[in-house]
Amino acid sequence: MKAVLVLHGPNLNLLGTREPQVYGTTTLADIDAALKAEGERLGIEVRAFQSNHEGALIDALHDARAWANGVIINPGGFTHTSVALRDAISAIGIPAVECHLSNTEAREEFRHKSLIAPVCIGSIKGFGWRSYLLALQALAYLLEK
Repeated sequence: MKAVLVLHGPNLNLLGTREPQVYGTTTLADIDAALKAEGERLGIEVRAFQSNHEGALIDALHDARAWANGVIINPGGFTHTSVALRDAISAIGIPAVECHLSNTEAREEFRHKSLIAPVCIGSIKGFGWRSYLLALQALAYLLEK
């Protein structure tokens, strides 16, 4: 069975209450449950992890080398600032999909540049919590090939 690490970056633990006009009212637990169910349907084990700490996200990526076939990452604010997270994704050699709930290009200008996207096989954004499902489906398709 294929396995996918889903990484949620800073402040995503507040989903459901944090700026619902931007991020909706779906909680992180709801997203993780939907991903696990979709993973079962696709024959993929889904393991999710959230941290507000850059080093913990990097450690999770390093650990994934031992078991994961793919990564879905919503780096949150680290998208625009973290060379270290970018380098970790590049270093592990596992296909990664960047995922965002909102369309970052339709928001503040500082959100338009992703340091993470260039080391990912693709990016999915702007579809709310369903961005994660689309990312998992896309990754499943690519892992099949």
